[in-house]
Amino acid sequence: MEQYAIKGGNPLVGEVEIGGAKNAALPIIAAAVMTNDTIHIDNVPDVRDINVLLQSMKELGVIVNRQDRHRLTLNASHIHGLVVNDDNIKKIRGSYYLIGSMLGKYKKVEVALPGGCNIGSRAIDQHIKGFRALGAEVKIEHGLIKTQAERLRGNHIYMDIVSVGATINVMMAATMAEGTTIIENAAKEPHVVDLANFLNSMGANIKGAGTDVIRIKGVQKMHGTDYTIIPDQIEAGTFMFGAAITRGDVTVKNVIPKHLESISAKLQEIGCEVEESDDAVRVVSAKPLRHSHVKTLPYPGFPTDMQPQITVALGLSQGTSIVTESIFDNRFKYVDELTRMGASIKVESGNMAIIDGVKRYTGATITVPDLRAGAALVMAALAAEGISIVEEIHYIQRGYEDFHLKLQSLGAQIEIVDSERELQKFKLKIG
Repeated sequence: MEQYAIKGGNPLVGEVEIGGAKNAALPIIAAAVMTNDTIHIDNVPDVRDINVLLQSMKELGVIVNRQDRHRLTLNASHIHGLVVNDDNIKKIRGSYYLIGSMLGKYKKVEVALPGGCNIGSRAIDQHIKGFRALGAEVKIEHGLIKTQAERLRGNHIYMDIVSVGATINVMMAATMAEGTTIIENAAKEPHVVDLANFLNSMGANIKGAGTDVIRIKGVQKMHGTDYTIIPDQIEAGTFMFGAAITRGDVTVKNVIPKHLESISAKLQEIGCEVEESDDAVRVVSAKPLRHSHVKTLPYPGFPTDMQPQITVALGLSQGTSIVTESIFDNRFKYVDELTRMGASIKVESGNMAIIDGVKRYTGATITVPDLRAGAALVMAALAAEGISIVEEIHYIQRGYEDFHLKLQSLGAQIEIVDSERELQKFKLKIG
């Protein structure tokens, strides 16, 4: 089993190129089935979640061509099945985006219940509510979400909670419904806007994405397009916090600084210098880190996907900090691993971490519980004294392309090993 072997103590220094946003690419790729024309997509991240989705779409009859590592062409004119139930698709959360896209186009689809990281309850009740409001029948049987409709009709839908997944799914289904759909209390995340822009480039009529009210006038037919996915704000934020945690100096390139505002603001608050340019952000961590209070919120608030990274940083800050998780209910599982590295953190009521800053972390063997926590634990290991072994790195590979190679380019001593012999070689090499 592959692991990361890490020797901590080196600050991350240099420039790193940020890839396409996984959370935008998943629904955009799923939406390619909504036309029989060919779709070209650029800046596609080469990560496991994307590759699993593409493989499942191939099995439905979608023609998938990788023109290079980050450019795809997709053609769904010969789809021969409306049941998505292979073993791989059950492992990723993004599988459910095929419900909205295929319900919109074909008025019928069955998709395996989604998997992904176990970070708490992520109910699909808002998705189901939205599909039913558009006129679809929805049943969950034998591990499948089964949806069908004679015809889809626009409707006024109020989301009980802000849900990125439900906003995206209902927006896709409504794109080819009859009449007008209004989604209120919609999610405003950058990847919601990116999907709306992609659908509009295919001939959809969507207005208001990025606000809490989205208006969709249904169209009968969609056409091909050539589209470039936005940069990944969470990958960028991870490297920005990597600079803070390791006392480094990192410039993240190929980013949209506006998408990173809540992250930049917190880094400045805890004592980092942040410089923005048109498509890059530089983070310098030269002073002792200060304590802070953080609460995760829907965009434009502080992202839940950045909560483990800021907790790792605050664990090395002066004073006592509080991090409150308001999105998911099981997102502090990594705290036990961080405590083994010397952190002083107590989790109360399952959704609040009280952090007493320590001077340093110490290397340990730690296990990754989920994607974002995994990346944060790697950053902790890079800051720690001694050697750390990070297990279950397949979670990290779900959402970060070439993570260890990018870290190496910033001066990190990190390698993938899959045997005791390789680990010993790593230890000998670093001395």
